[in-house]
Amino acid sequence: MHSMKMKIEYVHYMPKVLQNGVLYVSQEFNTAAHLCACGCGEKVRTPLTPTEWQLSNTEKGPSLKPSIGNWQLRCKSHYWIANGNIIWAREWTRAEIEEGRKSEQLRRRSYFDRGINDAPVTVSQKICQWLKRWFG
Repeated sequence: MHSMKMKIEYVHYMPKVLQNGVLYVSQEFNTAAHLCACGCGEKVRTPLTPTEWQLSNTEKGPSLKPSIGNWQLRCKSHYWIANGNIIWAREWTRAEIEEGRKSEQLRRRSYFDRGINDAPVTVSQKICQWLKRWFG
């Protein structure tokens, strides 16, 4: 595995050609992209949303959480970007990948369900709820 430092570059649109060691971030489009840290040359895109990846940036460099598991790529690399450093993680088994995907789906569903339930109730919705309770 390669030892590499990552620096951040803020862009509006992602460049067609990415450079090694650069984490491109578009705040307008809530996304980040970089070349796979293993050196295979594949582009890795990470949506920056509450249910996907979170980005932080300090003097030491950018961090992305959670880890980046490139299970769909030939290299199957798995790493963290933490304070500008690539921290390698072990490759997951097929069962671990499937379990991780299920966990991600549950996390997304829980997040969006919570958002729906926290939404303000309109007057017409309150009337409908009252009618349903009253008339069964």
